[in-house]
Amino acid sequence: MLTGIGMVTPLGNTREDTWASLIAGRSGGAPITIFPLRDAPVRFACEVKDFEPTVAMDRKLARRTDRYCQFVLVAAREAIEDSGLDVTADGLGERTGTAVATGIGGLQTLDLAHEHLFSKGIDRMSPLWITMLIPNMGAAMVSMEYGFRGPSSTVTTACAASSMAIGDAVGTIRDGRADVMVAGGSEAPITPIGVGGFYAMRAISQRNDDPETASRPFDAGRDGFVIGEGASIVVVEELEHARARGARIYGEIMGYGCTADAHHFTEPDPTGVNPARAMRLALEEAEMQPSAIDYINAHGTSTPVGDAAETRVIKMVLGEERAYEVPISSTKSMTGHMLGAAGSTELSITALALCRGIIPPTINQFEPDPACDLDYVPNTAREGVDIRVGLSNGFGFGGHNASLIIERWDESDGRRDT
Repeated sequence: MLTGIGMVTPLGNTREDTWASLIAGRSGGAPITIFPLRDAPVRFACEVKDFEPTVAMDRKLARRTDRYCQFVLVAAREAIEDSGLDVTADGLGERTGTAVATGIGGLQTLDLAHEHLFSKGIDRMSPLWITMLIPNMGAAMVSMEYGFRGPSSTVTTACAASSMAIGDAVGTIRDGRADVMVAGGSEAPITPIGVGGFYAMRAISQRNDDPETASRPFDAGRDGFVIGEGASIVVVEELEHARARGARIYGEIMGYGCTADAHHFTEPDPTGVNPARAMRLALEEAEMQPSAIDYINAHGTSTPVGDAAETRVIKMVLGEERAYEVPISSTKSMTGHMLGAAGSTELSITALALCRGIIPPTINQFEPDPACDLDYVPNTAREGVDIRVGLSNGFGFGGHNASLIIERWDESDGRRDT
């Protein structure tokens, strides 16, 4: 059961601020302010704005943590408060675990450490560099902050990482190894190395003149993704544990599928067989037919190859007729690509969409692409819709594929809607 959601995104530093921006169709794209640009060929991104880490930690701890870990702790605090968990309850610590993903980890720390090493020498390096850099520190810090002593793990499967972290967290509960898992992902890649590296790959948009419209998933004019940052953390809980404490339940994560392309460093398998298999495995675990899917939050990164490939995959799984009936959003059109935090952000958005009956739009739809011809909810949110089952896709460099299916928790079935 999903009982808590916390978000720090380019659209807002809380769940509700992010949701309001999504429904309004606001873009997080803007000129980069985090680091000096000099002569950078790409000068914009989707930054988290006005972020204050001391919402969740003291200033001393904030100085000792990378930006990606700061995002984790702020989002985790909101998710735990939203869930209503009493973190001081007897026995909770031993039966609560953490699964916090990141695609890269402390990239800001790496940039700073590299500069420090060559300007001041190895003898002047901080003993904190490694602990600020390593990817597992997000999960570790949530564990330490709240005394969670159950299973703790970090997934680093690029842009599929936080989808897999949530899927693994649900499996941990189903296997009886925990009653509660705090799961999700975080990323802070807007650094000279991050922007420069993705630019060198020719993976990111170069629309410096119009950052707000640069992320154009499924549009004929798309030219690459826009780097985003932030974190989204959820609380997932065993049903009877949630019921026993009277928890408000957003929904049940019914199915999880993951596969590998075994094909290429960055390009998706052109056959689409393996991402389609991930979606089918999620359906199989959920014991659902493709016709049960009411809404898809697509991976939809705004790359020419990736968006066309995902469109083909959706048709393969849902069938030609049903594929044209199901509304699809790429909320990366607004958040940018949050890399290792993308999957948990989009699963959280999917849960909110199901509960509130509002489908976020895919903004920046200017020119139809014949290769991307499904219902992408163009430019304007769709309100007053009855959607019960949502599917969220996450595909990562290296050929990692993950799909999650969540079903709204309804009072009419002895369940509680949020």
